[in-house]
Order: sequence, then C-alpha cells, then structure tokens
Amino acid sequence: MTSTTRNELTLDGRRLSYLESGPATARPLLVLHGHLSEGAAFTALAAELGDEWRVIAPDQRGHGDSDRASEYSRQGYIDDLVALLAHLNLKSAVVLGHSLGGINAYQLASHHPDLVSAIINVEGPPALPEGPSGLAFVAGFPYTAATREELIAATGPIGPMIAPALRPTPDGGWRLPFHPQDTIDSETLVHGDHWADWTGSTCPALFIHGTKSQVFTPELAKETTDRRPNTTMVELEGDHFAHTQDPKGFTTAVRNFLATL
Repeated sequence: MTSTTRNELTLDGRRLSYLESGPATARPLLVLHGHLSEGAAFTALAAELGDEWRVIAPDQRGHGDSDRASEYSRQGYIDDLVALLAHLNLKSAVVLGHSLGGINAYQLASHHPDLVSAIINVEGPPALPEGPSGLAFVAGFPYTAATREELIAATGPIGPMIAPALRPTPDGGWRLPFHPQDTIDSETLVHGDHWADWTGSTCPALFIHGTKSQVFTPELAKETTDRRPNTTMVELEGDHFAHTQDPKGFTTAVRNFLATL
C-alpha cells in the first residue's frame, strides 16, 4: 500500500496542513477538496494511483487540520497553493479540484500558468450567480460539542458525511473540520463570473460532471467544455458529489486523463 504522511508549513503564523502519498520522485498531483471537506477526501484516489503519482492533498485554509484564516478571498486560496508548491520545491503540478477546489485549480492555472501542467475540474463552476451563500444552512451548526455523537446529531442530514472528519479538542470535546461562519464567508466569495479564469489557461483540462448536479445544468456543462480549448468532459452518474458516489468511474476518468499527459 502507498504510505500517507501528514506535514505542515506555516504561512504568516497560520498552519497549513497537507497529506502526501506516493514517492517523492513521482509526478506531482495536487488535489483540492471542496467546502465541508478536507484533503483526506482523496485518500482512496491516492491509493488507486499507487506509486505512479505523488499526491499532495492540503487541508485548505480553515479546513481539517489547517488553522482558520482571517479571510477567505479567492486570492488568499491561490496564494496558499503557490506557497505550498514553493515549499515542496515543485516547479509545476497537475491540479485536481472539486467544487471550491475546482475553482481554485483553474484560477491557479490562469494566474500562474507556469505552475499548472493540467487541470482536472470536478464540478467547479465557471460562474455562480451573486446572492446569499448556498451553504447558509450551516449557520445553525455548533462548532464544538461535548461528544462526537452530539456534534453529529447537531449537523442533521450531513452528519454522517462529515463524521469521519470530526476532530477532538484539547478539552476532551469535539469540533467540526470547518467553522460554520468561515464556510459561509468562503462560499459567498466563490460566487461571481469566473469565465475569464476558466478560459485563461491553455493546458490540457478534464471537466468531470455529475449528470444530476445541483450546480451544473446540462447546458452549462456543455458550455464549460466548449468554451475552453483543450478541454474534454467525462460524465458520472450522480450529483455535485458524483466523485464520491461513483468512485470507480471517477478513478477511471482521472487515470485515463493522466495517461494522456
């Protein structure tokens, strides 16, 4: 089995934690999770890729084992990724991201094309209408609770999904792998027109779309593929989280694309 290690770097006094799998000499694949998630979301993919790729999976700012940040701007996320790649002495990497992570991936490629050799965008929209956060429902979640069971129950229907990512606290309690208000602030700032960033790079790109997506209509999915040169689309059965609902199809799509690079 491919071993996984957790490491960290400090950015302006803030910890950025990340997982690494695969040989240090293998080709680098930077994988970026979405909101309500963490780097470990791609552990199964890293295991499937084995020794072929060095998979680097950060807990992005305010998620998982990484410290909360003072802000969650688009530029802030990108700056973290630039710093992480520099810390690892990587001149470039293939970058895969889901949702928030997908937007971060293609914006990194647009702003720093020398750092990104290819993009795998999993349901990261090129535009979202302005308006209230789509994750406003987390506002009622407690950040901490005395017991793990209490925290799972307090998060309602998504409790089972985030249960594996809950963290113990120094006082013996438990906390979410994200702060509710941070999540709302972050998700609000992904809204807007990002077409210029999506089409602003020329490296090979794979767009992975869930056929029952709550974010992409079939028309938007087609436009996302058509408007960016050197881009192909793979559709998976499932919604915005199709990569977790069809992990075999997801791994196959990623493998096939990586093999073309």
